[in-house]
Amino acid sequence: MPEVDVGKLDAQQTQLLSEMCILVDADDRRVGADTKRNCHLNANIDRGLLHRAFSVFLFDADDRLLLQQRSDAKITFPGCFTNSCCSHPLSNPRELEEAEAMGVRRAAQRRLEAELGIPMEAVPPEEMNYLTRIHYKAQSDGLWGEHEIDYILFMRKNVMLNPDPNEIKSYCYVTKEELRELLKKAACGEIKLTPWFQIIADAFLFKWWDNLNHLDQFIDHEKIHRM
Repeated sequence: MPEVDVGKLDAQQTQLLSEMCILVDADDRRVGADTKRNCHLNANIDRGLLHRAFSVFLFDADDRLLLQQRSDAKITFPGCFTNSCCSHPLSNPRELEEAEAMGVRRAAQRRLEAELGIPMEAVPPEEMNYLTRIHYKAQSDGLWGEHEIDYILFMRKNVMLNPDPNEIKSYCYVTKEELRELLKKAACGEIKLTPWFQIIADAFLFKWWDNLNHLDQFIDHEKIHRM
């Protein structure tokens, strides 16, 4: 197991490394649990360790998408711009429930409060649209990375935000045109995006965004998109 110098890591983020993520196989069947730390070490990822995750895309009533810039304290992909909220369901009874992806939705509700300060009652799991899943792998640096089956959750609602600066460096709501400009800046190296957000933006996001009132046509809970 690689040595990790926790003295160089942010104390709050280091605490989160002990959380137990849900291990899955390539078909998203649960095979166990391991710490967030072990799940995100490239050495383990190279041996095939794969965990369950989610990405929330939160829109306001004007159909603008909430983006966040990850804080510089984050262990993976610090300072990168990404979708509204991205994290992991934990290996506990509340977040392990697989029917209608309810466990994942509850995890999203928990992290929307933890990262963005959105009261949990404002984002009930039943109001989240679970579209599909994406399997991807990406290195953050020589030590840390991601290897996830990522559940895509859409929600449209005006909410009050009170972000945790340890989690989020900045945030903004963007139109489709503004996001396209941001993607151009990323392509030129002016800003950095998380790899999962780049993948979703390139392959899926705009057609979903064009159909926020008709998302049912994109729901596919059988297929896992291999990216």
